[in-house]
Amino acid sequence: MLKKFLYAFVAIIAMGSLSSCNYNSLVEEQQGVDQAWAEVENQYQRRADLIPNLVNTVKGYSNHEEQTLVKVTEARAKATSITIDANDLTEENLQKYQQAQNDLSSALKSLLAVTEAYPDLKANENFMNLQAQLEGTENRITIARRNYTEKVMAYNTAIKKFPTNIYAGWFNFDPKPQFKAEQGAEKAPTVEF
Repeated sequence: MLKKFLYAFVAIIAMGSLSSCNYNSLVEEQQGVDQAWAEVENQYQRRADLIPNLVNTVKGYSNHEEQTLVKVTEARAKATSITIDANDLTEENLQKYQQAQNDLSSALKSLLAVTEAYPDLKANENFMNLQAQLEGTENRITIARRNYTEKVMAYNTAIKKFPTNIYAGWFNFDPKPQFKAEQGAEKAPTVEF
């Protein structure tokens, strides 16, 4: 009887200490990060889905700009081939993902620069609609990345606070990586007239 009482007492103490370690709040924080990451991926997917329509619209006007169109198509293929499961968010995986997305952004900038040479294309209703959707998507990506960054900050802070950091280590609540600015982003671009 005494042995059962002792086990029950230890179980109650263990449950009390688990609740004081904020295990459930750590799970909620981790789920928040996972959900925010899913939204980042969702917005990048939205952009990838718009690109074939944009490329086809431009292709109709600019058959001799094939190299630019190929670069955009290849960058899109590379960007959509790299996916990261929320449970596998590491610094290295996030860096590869971000580089592929940056390459796609760069190719899109080249495509939009090419369109400047085609006044009829710029006035085309389909192109203008696609361009507006793409700009809106870029804004959504920015917001989704900001939300992800905020969730990661809250989660990483929570797992580092004492005494929660002890329990976070026991239950494998590892830090999540943050987005980083592109190399050279700290330098303002040169504008010449």
